[in-house]
Amino acid sequence: MDQLLRNPVIAAGLTKVEARIRRLSGSSALPAINVGAGRVIAAGGKRLRPAMTLAASLALGKAPDRRVITAAACVELIHAGSLVHDDLMDRASERRGASTLNAELGDGKALVIGDFMLARAGLAAIVNVSRPVAEVLAAAVVELAEGQYLETAGLFDAGRTRESALRSITGKTAALFRAACLVAAVCAHAPAEDRARMATYGEKFGLIFQVLDDLLDLTATSEQLGKPAGNDLRQGVYSLPLLMSGIDLGGLGRGMTDEQVAEVLREVRASRMTTDTIAYCRGLAADAVAALPMIHDPEMATLLYGLPSAYIDRVERLAGLTIAG
Repeated sequence: MDQLLRNPVIAAGLTKVEARIRRLSGSSALPAINVGAGRVIAAGGKRLRPAMTLAASLALGKAPDRRVITAAACVELIHAGSLVHDDLMDRASERRGASTLNAELGDGKALVIGDFMLARAGLAAIVNVSRPVAEVLAAAVVELAEGQYLETAGLFDAGRTRESALRSITGKTAALFRAACLVAAVCAHAPAEDRARMATYGEKFGLIFQVLDDLLDLTATSEQLGKPAGNDLRQGVYSLPLLMSGIDLGGLGRGMTDEQVAEVLREVRASRMTTDTIAYCRGLAADAVAALPMIHDPEMATLLYGLPSAYIDRVERLAGLTIAG
């Protein structure tokens, strides 16, 4: 992932994307909305999704022009808006060490600011990019909502299946990664088959990203996560890695104490959860790489072919070191 973000062409493109994001997030007629949206944007993040838009565009032979830059900015703005909604649903008071909008401004104002960011991305896409790109992003927002709904509907469900968890994360996370790659293919006027292949690549990587994020919630320390370890357990989100651990979900439930959460974490860390989850993600990585269309740029080919496995390797080292420690 670091190689992708540090690539000189992509890094230069991300500088332009960042400027575009800030203009869009500060475009409300109401200064208070601009301030709130600006706070969310300024909180940072690696900008992985727009970086993948830029890389996919270059891989398909199109230099990141104004339309690609705007499309990438819209992808990140949707992601940022969805995080505001996530914090509301989780009643989170902090994200990345800073107060959340809902903690600072109250739920009502935070909700409106999140809505503004989603809507502003859609408007920029239709006006400044193209209708097909706007349609891709609108469809992704629909899937984000559906995936989040499925997760919420399944909270504390001791009968949750792996298929149910996978369906949820496909919507709430993988759909936007898919869109990040697909909008690049649309802007590049790629053939239908290449669009489908690039979209599949993005979706498979998005699944890897979310599954490994869920794994770290169960294996990393609170200091590493920047939030309490086992937070999903407390909230009743029985993730795919947790389901792979084989523990009895009937022993979990609402109102778990810190001691009970710590005991569950010890149990799942002693299971084959990490090994099985990493193996599952390596299968997804193989699917992602197999889906890629022909890439004529050797540098972009190296980056995109190597990204899924490199990301898995990074998390595997982190999870392994944490458990060993």
